[in-house]
Amino acid sequence: MSAQTFLGFDFGTKSIGVAVGRLPTGRAEGAGCVAGLKSGPDWDAIARLIQLWQPEGLVVGLPRNMDGTDNPMTALSLRFGRRLDGRYHLPVYWVDERLTTVAVREHVKETGARKTRRKAMLDTLAAVTILQAFFDEPRFRARSHELDKGMGHP
Repeated sequence: MSAQTFLGFDFGTKSIGVAVGRLPTGRAEGAGCVAGLKSGPDWDAIARLIQLWQPEGLVVGLPRNMDGTDNPMTALSLRFGRRLDGRYHLPVYWVDERLTTVAVREHVKETGARKTRRKAMLDTLAAVTILQAFFDEPRFRARSHELDKGMGHP
């Protein structure tokens, strides 16, 4: 896999949505969910994703209240991102995920999916939305040209 691949994560205590995408195309796609275990994330499953995709960086959604203040999930997501960095030694980028869940929940409802399937769809689509927001950020899109020329890493 090319060095310009990124994985995106929507952290949750019960499941973690995962997305994958390449910086040059700027498109994120769903890559499924990783279970949250009592002891924390399923690190073996995450390691398999890292090995499969060989990403250049990891993007984690940062949940905040609408006024920009932290909420209970903020600290957990930050901890998850720090643990990703410590385990895989890849750059971790943060994307503000306010309104992500609301928008995705509406979209999933419109699909008419069964309730049992909705949670996995929500988590995966939230990760896609987070990674897509990262790709849509002009400062990261500009980096794709530098990477194409071999001028460093984001």
